[in-house]
Amino acid sequence: MTFRLIAIDLDDTLLTDEGIVTEATREAMAAAIAHGAHVTIATGRMFASAQKIARQVGLNVPIITYQGSLIKNLLDEEVLYERYVPTAAALRIYEYCKQRGIHIQAAINDELYSPSDNEHIRAYVQLSKIPYKVIPDFETLLQHEKVTKFVAIDEPARLDGLLPELREMQGSEVYITKSKPNFLEFLNLEGTKGHALRFLAAHYDIPMEETIAVGDAMNDHEMIEAAGLGVAMGNAVPALKAIANFVTLSNNDDGVKHVLDKFILKRD
Repeated sequence: MTFRLIAIDLDDTLLTDEGIVTEATREAMAAAIAHGAHVTIATGRMFASAQKIARQVGLNVPIITYQGSLIKNLLDEEVLYERYVPTAAALRIYEYCKQRGIHIQAAINDELYSPSDNEHIRAYVQLSKIPYKVIPDFETLLQHEKVTKFVAIDEPARLDGLLPELREMQGSEVYITKSKPNFLEFLNLEGTKGHALRFLAAHYDIPMEETIAVGDAMNDHEMIEAAGLGVAMGNAVPALKAIANFVTLSNNDDGVKHVLDKFILKRD
């Protein structure tokens, strides 16, 4: 099988625990692109955050961001695909979190907004390297602006306990996933990495059988299932490994390079 489109998650997949892309992996990505493959990233991060990393590793293709809610060109920043959280659902999610004292933040027009300045938002921007705005009248903001993504941040066990109730309440209107143990994310039902991978494959006129998806967490499972070859990292959660076609090395052991060497460059 010839694979022509490869979508790679960022955090804990392409990036090491130190938040870098190793030189060996950069070289493999450049070689895969020179080989004729379309190599892109598929991340839950905002475009503004993901764009910086994509440029550092030499990508010049549309990238999948916000878990699949936004596909945007790197060069001219043309939007190819975009989905929003329905306004009524956004207001209910905010009220639910507010009543329970759970920090909630929203990405709107590729900017980050929070109803308060606290340790959760500050820790989040340390990871994403983007600024944020504090809007005390958050409800009014949600009534007038379209939300690309909500992130609720709390202790993992607490979020896990609320997840069944939230899915029962909102599951028919929004896509709910976890990108990290303490990050619970809410997006449009068509804002998944699986939807985005299918869209991008059609954009390039590439059959899904000729696509590869690489990830580590359950927010990657839709694209792992959709791809012709679904790859879980060695450090992936067990549930993702269970549905993957192949398990590679960890993010600290050039797992992405191993995939490119084996399936694109045939160097393994």
